[in-house]
Amino acid sequence: MKSFLLLVTMVTLIPFILSAQEENGDTLHYQLPQITISATRYPEKIMEVPYAVSIITEKKLELIRSYSIDQALNNIPGVLAQSRAGNQDIRIVIRGFGARGSGDRSNSGTSRGIRIMIDGIPETEPDGRTSFDLFDPSNASYIEVIRSNASALWGNAGGGIINLSTVPFFEEPFINLTGQYGSFGYKRYSTNLGTRLGGGKIYLNFSNDTFDGWRKHSGSSRSLVNLGILSNTGINTRLGVFIIGAINVFHIPGPLTQSQYNSDPSQSNTVYAARNERRFNRLGRIGVTLSHSINNKNDLSGMVYLNPKYLQRSERGTFRDFTRYHFGGNLIYKNSSSFSSDLKNIFTAGIDEAYQDGSILFYSLSAANGRGNILKNNKREGANNFGAFVQNEINFNEKISVIFGGRYDDITYYSEDFLTPQLGLQQKSFTRFTPKAGISYRFTPVHSIYANLGGGVEVPAGNETDPAGTYGQDTVYLLNPLLEPILSTTFELGTKQIISFSQNNILRFINYELALYYVAIKNDIIPYRGGRFYFTAGKSHRVGLELSTTFQLQHGISFDAALTLSQNKYDEYKVDSAHYGVPGKFADYSNNKAAGVPDMFYNLGITFAPDLFSGIFLSFSANGIGSYFVDDANKIEVPSFNIFNAALGFNKAIKLSDHLNMRGFISVNNIADKKYIGSAFINPDIVGGSPVYIEPGLPRNVTLSLSFEIN
Repeated sequence: MKSFLLLVTMVTLIPFILSAQEENGDTLHYQLPQITISATRYPEKIMEVPYAVSIITEKKLELIRSYSIDQALNNIPGVLAQSRAGNQDIRIVIRGFGARGSGDRSNSGTSRGIRIMIDGIPETEPDGRTSFDLFDPSNASYIEVIRSNASALWGNAGGGIINLSTVPFFEEPFINLTGQYGSFGYKRYSTNLGTRLGGGKIYLNFSNDTFDGWRKHSGSSRSLVNLGILSNTGINTRLGVFIIGAINVFHIPGPLTQSQYNSDPSQSNTVYAARNERRFNRLGRIGVTLSHSINNKNDLSGMVYLNPKYLQRSERGTFRDFTRYHFGGNLIYKNSSSFSSDLKNIFTAGIDEAYQDGSILFYSLSAANGRGNILKNNKREGANNFGAFVQNEINFNEKISVIFGGRYDDITYYSEDFLTPQLGLQQKSFTRFTPKAGISYRFTPVHSIYANLGGGVEVPAGNETDPAGTYGQDTVYLLNPLLEPILSTTFELGTKQIISFSQNNILRFINYELALYYVAIKNDIIPYRGGRFYFTAGKSHRVGLELSTTFQLQHGISFDAALTLSQNKYDEYKVDSAHYGVPGKFADYSNNKAAGVPDMFYNLGITFAPDLFSGIFLSFSANGIGSYFVDDANKIEVPSFNIFNAALGFNKAIKLSDHLNMRGFISVNNIADKKYIGSAFINPDIVGGSPVYIEPGLPRNVTLSLSFEIN
C-alpha cells in the first residue's frame, strides 16, 4: 500500500512539473488538433470533458489483426481485454466492471457491465449483456472509450462506454480490398467502398473471417455486412440509416485443469468437445438517426432501431433455439445559450427505451450433437429498459466547465414457462436514480484537470436471474428473488495535456492522461460454480491509477505507454455454503481480493518510422498482466505474464498508380512463444478435486495484411 501511494504521489506531480516547464519557456507552441468525443450524448472536446476518455484512431486500427477488439484495447489504461480462444469471444473489464462476464452458463461470446454501441446505437441488450457478433474493429473509423462511470448518461453501464463508429472519412469515391492471413488457419477478406451522396455519403463494408483455432474444437467463422447512408434532408436536418448483419459460428473449447494445461494447453475440455459446444448466431440490425437544428440555440435528435436475432447453441447437454427481437430508440433535446461572452450554458434532456423479448426452446441433444426430438423446456424471456436523463453544463470564460445531472432508470424482467403454466408470468423490476457531477479547468486549450462524482447502476443479466436449484427454488421462481442491482459510487480525479515543442527540439510532443479513481460498490454480483448460481457481495471497493502517455521524437521515433494499478477488495461478503451441501455454514471473504481483477497491467510500445524510409515502420511492444485470483477464497491464482510483439509495415499508403494505393504489414505476436493463461473462469467448478478454470493464451502467431485502395 505504501508503494502504491508513493507512486500515486509521484505521478500526480507530472502535470505540475510540465506546467513549470511551460512557465520557464521550454514549451514553445501548440500545434496538435483538438479531438472530439461524441459518446457523451453530444460532441465535446476531450480536454473539456470531466471524464477519463480515450480514442482509438483509424490509423491504429489499420495495423492490428482485425478479428477481435482485444488488440485494439490493449493500450487503453483501465481496460483489460483478454482473448478466450483467439477469435471474437473476448473478456472485457473496465475498472473491475465486467469481471464476472467470463465462464460458463451463457457467458461465452458476451460481456456485461459495459455499454457497447455501434454508431451510437446500442448493441447492449436491456439486461446489460452484449454479444460481439456485429462488433468488427476493421470496419471502424475510430473507437471511443469512456472509462468513467457513465450510468447517469446511459443507464445500465456502470463500467463505462465503448462506441465504434463505422462512418469512414473520405472526400472522393473509393474501393478498398483487404486480405489478412495468419497462423492457425486465420483468413480474412474484406471489401469497403464509399461515395458521396449530395451533401452526404453512402458506404458499404463486407468481411469474411475464418479461423481453424489453435486449440482443438476452437474453430470459428463470421460473415458480416454493414451499410450506412448519411444525408442532409434539409439545411438543418441530418438523416442516418445504418444496416448491419452477421452470420457467426464459433466452437467453445472450454476450460482446463492445471494438470491438463501443463501437459498440453492446445487440448480442449473433453466434455465440451464430446458435446460439440458451439454457438451459431444469425442476427441483424437496422437503425435510423435524425438530428434537426430548430434554430441556433435548440437542437432535437432521435434514433430508432430494430435488432432481430436467431441464436442456436449446443450447451451443457441441450440444444437451444433463441428467437429474439430487440428494439428501442431515444429522443434528446439540447439547448445552447450564451448569457455573455464569458458565460455559456448547454442543457440536455432525453429519454431512452429498449425492449427485448422472445422464446427459448431447450431440446435434447441428438447423437450428432444437433437438435434432438425431446422438448425439455419452452420459455419466454423479456426485458424492458426505460430511462430519462437531464444534464446541464456551464462554461465559464472558456476555462471552467461544470456538469451536473442525473438519470432515472426502470428495468423490468419478464419470464414465463409454457411447460409449467402454473408458475404464470413472473416479473421483477429494478428502479434507480443515479446522479452525476463534474468539473474541469483548462489551463490552456490543451491542458486540463478534472474531477467527477457519479452514481452507477448495473442490473443482473438475464441468465443471472435464474434461481438456484439447491432447495428447488427453480421450481417455484422463474426469476431469482434475492438478487439486487449493483450500485456504485465513483470518485475520480484526472488531468490531460498535450505539449508540443519547436521544430529544432528532439522532442516533438508529449501527450499524457492521468486518472485516479475510487469506486465504492454495493451488491456486487458474483458467479459460483461456473455461473450455476450467483451470490451478492455486500460491499466492496476499487481504487486505482491509470496513466497513458505518448512521446513523439524527431526522425519518426515514438514511445507509447499505458499503465493501470489498482486494489480491488471485498469489504463485507459472506457466502451461504448451503449451495455446497453444507447448510448452516458460511464462508466469510471480507478483505479478500476481488476475483478476476489483476492489480496491475500495462502496455509499452516503441515505433520507428523515419521519413527517409518513405512510410515504412517497425514497432515493438510489450504487454503484461499481474497475477490475480479466480476465486473469492483467494486460493486459485493466475500467475503474471509478459508478452512481446513486433510489426513491420507501411503506415502511409504506397502509390502504385494515379488511382491505386497499397498498405500492408506483418506482425508477430508473442514472439517468445510464452505459455500463459489468457483468461479464466471465475469461481470455477471443482471436478475430481481440481478446479477447471484455465483458458490458455495464444502461442506465437503471425499475421500478414495487404490492402489495396482504388480512388
